[in-house]
Amino acid sequence: MNASDDAAGTAARYAPHPYVGGRTTALRALAAWRMRWPGAPRVVVLTGSPGSGSSRLVAGFLMLCDPDYRKQLPLDDLDPATVPPDLPAPAVPSPRGLTAAQVLWLLADHLGLAAGRTADVFSELAAREEPLTVVVPDVNLAGPVRAANEPVRLVREVLVPLAATPTVHLLADVPRELAAELAGALPRGQVQVIDLDAPEWADPEGLVLHAETALTPEAGAPDLPFTTDPDARRALAEALARRADGSRLTVHLAVRSLFTHPEGFDPADEAQLPRTVGDVLDLHARRLGADPLTLRQMLAPLAFAEGDGLPVQLWHPLANAVAGRDMGRVIADGMLLAAPFVEPVTLPADGGDEGADADEGAMDGVAAGHPEASGDEHTSGAPKTSGDAPRTLIRLTHPGLAAELRAGTADPRDAQTKIAMALLEAVPQQDWSQADPYVRDYLAAHTLEAGLLPQLLTDPGLFTHADPTRLRTAVEAVPLDQLGAPARTYLRTAPLLTRSEAPLDMRAALLETAFVEDGLLPYAEALHGLGLDLPWRTLWSLPLPGVASVTAGFLPAQEGTDPAAPGGTRRPVAALLVPAGTPGSRPLPTADAQEPTATATTTTTTTTTDTAADTAAAEPAAPPSDAAPAPATAPTALLLHDLLRPVPVDADPARVLRPSEQEQAAAPYGFSCGADYLRVWARASGEVVTALISDSPFRDADLTPDGILLVATERGVTARQILAPAPAAAPAPTPDAEPTDATDAAHATGATEAAIPAQAAAPTTVPSTDAAAHGRTRGPEGDHS
Repeated sequence: MNASDDAAGTAARYAPHPYVGGRTTALRALAAWRMRWPGAPRVVVLTGSPGSGSSRLVAGFLMLCDPDYRKQLPLDDLDPATVPPDLPAPAVPSPRGLTAAQVLWLLADHLGLAAGRTADVFSELAAREEPLTVVVPDVNLAGPVRAANEPVRLVREVLVPLAATPTVHLLADVPRELAAELAGALPRGQVQVIDLDAPEWADPEGLVLHAETALTPEAGAPDLPFTTDPDARRALAEALARRADGSRLTVHLAVRSLFTHPEGFDPADEAQLPRTVGDVLDLHARRLGADPLTLRQMLAPLAFAEGDGLPVQLWHPLANAVAGRDMGRVIADGMLLAAPFVEPVTLPADGGDEGADADEGAMDGVAAGHPEASGDEHTSGAPKTSGDAPRTLIRLTHPGLAAELRAGTADPRDAQTKIAMALLEAVPQQDWSQADPYVRDYLAAHTLEAGLLPQLLTDPGLFTHADPTRLRTAVEAVPLDQLGAPARTYLRTAPLLTRSEAPLDMRAALLETAFVEDGLLPYAEALHGLGLDLPWRTLWSLPLPGVASVTAGFLPAQEGTDPAAPGGTRRPVAALLVPAGTPGSRPLPTADAQEPTATATTTTTTTTTDTAADTAAAEPAAPPSDAAPAPATAPTALLLHDLLRPVPVDADPARVLRPSEQEQAAAPYGFSCGADYLRVWARASGEVVTALISDSPFRDADLTPDGILLVATERGVTARQILAPAPAAAPAPTPDAEPTDATDAAHATGATEAAIPAQAAAPTTVPSTDAAAHGRTRGPEGDHS
């Protein structure tokens, strides 16, 4: 007698788990792991074939582990060996739709860890005094893009290090092909593999109970001869379980098929009962007088669909593409044919912001042990797309059914090519702003599996409108040498897009600057033609590492004549403090050479004698406290560059003047800067008008009165013209008293205007588009997207 037989005998004396309906042997093993009995493993790897019921088992076990939910269960009626003690709920980071990095940081944030790097997370966990229990369900559903094979990364980059951490007690539900890899990373005795298809863990009686319950009218079954008669119902349940050979999915789909079309079904004929999921499809089609191939072609687009499902209006054209013929009549008349295998999904209008990170409630929902949070293998932690009205999607009832249909497709890559082409044709006039959210966000996933993604990655509109996490995941799956220059620029910028949760206009602005930095000017210009309100236009970029300081100024007209400017106009320039020997640079001016001439002062009509050389040679006026330190002792020089165009300027740095105090006081903008973010705000209202983030630490910045932002990072220098309007201050209340002559004079001269000096401290309440600006530092290893 094996453990399964012994458990079956014991289970007869107790009620089955009300949600799992069996699996006593496995529940006992999980309870022993939770109780940390002597000899119990520290790590349990749960696996099985698709449809074996592993997700349902984990969900049922979590019900027993949650202090609140277990109160709703009949604990006194259950086998005591299957009920863990009443302990705090384990941490349950749900990986559905998430990258490996997102899963790790979901866990870190849930635990309140202070780690800023991946390695620090595991170090903090190892330093804990109390053991930590972690349950990771549905590893097979990890990743925003199926073809990127995120479950492999999740196992190797997160679960293996977690399992190797002595203070962590881990339960992970992983696909069979990864179970051996995870278990093999640990010494014998620390890990137990529960393969639900193996004889010692099989539960044939539980499968019979599962089938019998599904056939019961009290559970929702229709009144049929084999559902209302207890003996007939039991006999059919036993026959279904016997033929299905342990597959709960096969039994589940077979029952749905019988309920959809019971005509012609003979319960006594076991040849009409399926052995596999594929048999369910074929037997159902034949019972309705249809060609099984037609049913598979009808369902193929749903099998290859990504995310939560396929928009209903796309089902017909994608089925046409896969089948190579018009499937409209088949779909219109074939709902009875497809009914057992599909289900609608309604996404609410407020289902989430475009490009948002995964559902922040993923941890809490699953940890609560609710079946709707963890038992439904389709539920995705990926964000939903907002819209004006709820969206209706259609999907297959189980991922295992989708896997069966994909495996039965003669040429999956060809099918994905046809689907990708049909999705591309569905973009109205190739305007991505008008594309269906599914097309916009998942076309890259389909082209990745078709081997066509590099050819798609040339459209700035797609880069802007596609969900950053999904597109980034797909692009990262392509070898770098196969990507063109625009795709490499996107890949470099994508971490900024994902970690900042940037809205559409800001995504376009960040990409626009990146294209200018990489010399792809037509792509940058194309972003300004998308009809979006970009907050800036990048005027030029200079790849010049080592810039310690930047100052914006101007050359007097006589000495800085700009051939492109009207006669007599002074020339705006940027003075860059660079390492000595930088091509085109000049030594720092001496003190004797820094006093501007009287002619220059008169021509510029300023009231200040400060030159840009003075400012550049000095420390930055308000250096960011966490910015990268500039070299302090290395010899430096000054390099002049045109402020408006990407051309150098050959002129004496001592002749460069700063804007006057009056000009600075009248400037509409101010700014504040950190190590990897910079905010520009309206001086009159204090409202933030735009914010910059960078994948390279800021070294210095300057802002001209007419809104040209000069920024130096470790990569180089960029100049941006701020386009976002500066909101005016709210009007002051009108005083009851008549204005005095002094007040009138003050208004006339502007003496009472509340001007915020340039480089002053930022407003006390500043909204940030950068998630890194709050909480944990986001560096190269701190990108949690």
